[in-house]
Amino acid sequence: MKNSVCIATYNGERFIQEQIASILPQLQNDDELIISDDYSTDRTIEIIESFREDRIKIIFNKTEKGYTNNFENAIKHASGDFIYLSDQDDVWLPHKIEVFSHEFEHHDFLVSNAKIVNEELESLDSQTYFDLRGMSTGFLSDLIKTKSLGCCMAFNKKVLQRILPFPPDKKLCPHDFWILLISEFYYRSKVIKEPLVLYRRHGNTTSTGGAKSSSSLSFMIKFRLYCLVHVLKRY
Repeated sequence: MKNSVCIATYNGERFIQEQIASILPQLQNDDELIISDDYSTDRTIEIIESFREDRIKIIFNKTEKGYTNNFENAIKHASGDFIYLSDQDDVWLPHKIEVFSHEFEHHDFLVSNAKIVNEELESLDSQTYFDLRGMSTGFLSDLIKTKSLGCCMAFNKKVLQRILPFPPDKKLCPHDFWILLISEFYYRSKVIKEPLVLYRRHGNTTSTGGAKSSSSLSFMIKFRLYCLVHVLKRY
């Protein structure tokens, strides 16, 4: 069975080499690492190409810039039986794919816990993401308050038939929330309590990473209703 790892990059020269180096040893010869780049202006592409690795496929996001469109572009080019999402600045623990591969025997969608670290990969108070956010499973629970990170997600290729294309308003439906809701509603899903990613927190991080949201109540309601409607449309 073939694995596809999808990374969305943009000006990730500081950490992309370390991330790729943590992923490649876990891949088999016929696996692939799909990197969709948002036209980085730093050395991101140069660093990726320096691996001289046939399993790495670099493509460019020709749609509107932004991490959700960038991830959608990567996922569209994935040809594997199982598709993993990865951020450009984290580090995978060495047994991540081994654990996921075992769980995929009985599930279509998986999301693991993550160890929260600083820029130097030093643990922050020994906390995991689930320690900060709590852990829940089930569509309604995640619709109300998601407790999962996109960089910790992976899914069977059968999920593609419902997640693609992503809903048009990306501000109201980010990629990770969308994939989580579709998977919880239509497919067999599981949350893995074990941390399998070192989740790096630093000043340039795109997501809130467990921080309290500053969005207004009206926006949060609109956000969830928009996603719910589009989930139901995929029935």
